[in-house]
Amino acid sequence: MRGFDVAIAGGGPAGAAAAIVLARAGMRVLLADSGCERAFRIGENLPPSARSLLHELGVLDRVLADGHRPSHGTLAFWGEDAPHASDFLFQLHGHGLQLDRARFDGLLRLAAHDAGAEVVESARLHLDARTDAGAQPTQRLRLRPIDDDMREVETRWLIDASGRAATLARRLGALRRQHGRLLAFYLRMRSENGSDQDGRTCVEAVEDGWWYSVLLPGGERVAAFLSDADLVDSRALLDGNGVWVKLQQTRRLRELFAEQGYRPSGRARGADASSTELDHAAGDRWLAVGDAAGAFDPLSAKGISNALYTGLKGAQALIAHDGGDLEAPTRYAEHLHDIHRVHLGQLRSFYATQPRWAHMPFWERRRPGPGGKTTPPIEGRGRG
Repeated sequence: MRGFDVAIAGGGPAGAAAAIVLARAGMRVLLADSGCERAFRIGENLPPSARSLLHELGVLDRVLADGHRPSHGTLAFWGEDAPHASDFLFQLHGHGLQLDRARFDGLLRLAAHDAGAEVVESARLHLDARTDAGAQPTQRLRLRPIDDDMREVETRWLIDASGRAATLARRLGALRRQHGRLLAFYLRMRSENGSDQDGRTCVEAVEDGWWYSVLLPGGERVAAFLSDADLVDSRALLDGNGVWVKLQQTRRLRELFAEQGYRPSGRARGADASSTELDHAAGDRWLAVGDAAGAFDPLSAKGISNALYTGLKGAQALIAHDGGDLEAPTRYAEHLHDIHRVHLGQLRSFYATQPRWAHMPFWERRRPGPGGKTTPPIEGRGRG
């Protein structure tokens, strides 16, 4: 049976970042990538501030040379019909990136491999047993590659980087808290003339939610509609041209797509976009990173940055623990809880800057203070 110091379930940015740090520290690392992370993601924007994280991981130059489209800021039709522009040109770190996620995630996994991690593609980790025998307690796992035989492995530490499902953390007793029931319905589009070069994220508020759109590498553009599950007919939006028809009810985005001649290039899809967190992101010989530990409302534009940050900090916590700082994983989990608490406060404040439709359900339940009807968190453990 093969033994590892750390086994990581999930090969997206969070899991790969953790693997890079741990392998460079001399640990024996197994990174199991299920392949689900390579599916198209609606959160493709990397803000300029994330460059410092890529630099710390040692991959900044490789990412910048990898052909991702520059992201120049935000154009928002939010609190009024007039646009509000935020330009990255005046920020310390320069422009952001609109990522080709398959290429970006693949580069991070390659960096983990180059650092010494064993990377297994299209494979899942399943918790089998835990043993406290001997000086080095271990956890026994089953590694199931899609095109190969199952094998058993042992590891001293387990990192859950499995995304919002937090499959292994919940299996180990963590409770997942979901704040609201925000859903995202997104549609990819292509223009025949290919003249669209606007590298900004476009945001537009509407009475029952909000939209955003970004230009993707390869010339496609994605538009996403965000609303609460009880306020929309999900089946109608996902059947046929539902999202496209809904898009025609916007003012500014509709004009943008008409001017550039965009038409749908694929089927509409839906995804959970609510803010979520674990009641504890670390436990006995395990911790969670990325969306498994906590996911943010897309309005924050922190998804990929959070994945890189938690992967890096989670790995550092394990290294510190092995160096004698036994409370490091606990402090890591407490730090993530503080980050999420601040995020929820900032989110309420930003939603409150949109005064139109204040008495419509979507906006009313996001108003801060006694007048707002904030949705209580939904808790569940499950087995994933």
